[in-house]
Amino acid sequence: MLRRKKRDAEDSDVNVTPLLDIVFIMLIFFIVTATFIKEPGVTVQRPDARTAEEQRLVSVLVAIDSNNRIWINREETPLEAVRVAVERLRRENPRGSAVIQADGTADSEYLVEVLQQIRDAGVQETVAVSTLKR
Repeated sequence: MLRRKKRDAEDSDVNVTPLLDIVFIMLIFFIVTATFIKEPGVTVQRPDARTAEEQRLVSVLVAIDSNNRIWINREETPLEAVRVAVERLRRENPRGSAVIQADGTADSEYLVEVLQQIRDAGVQETVAVSTLKR
């Protein structure tokens, strides 16, 4: 009878090692394939537009607030340092595009200057200005 109890105890063990292997493989897969969104660090009041389109694969997000301050990756960035910051972000995701979130009350001069800095950093494919769809 003692042998029978011992045999029943051995048969009732559940091996969870294969389950853990699958969970870790799935975790690694989701981490590798995830696209992380960079936040500019400030909320801006974007202007309205009828031709607004959704952008995918955004690797560079630049914001210009109502006081004409430039924000990249939650840090205020001087105009002269925009090119270096954009180049650093492009190394992380070279296939992504760039989006400028300009406040509706910001000076257009800063928008043009930031656009030129982004172009000088090597973003030639797509540079968009973020708007709200009417």
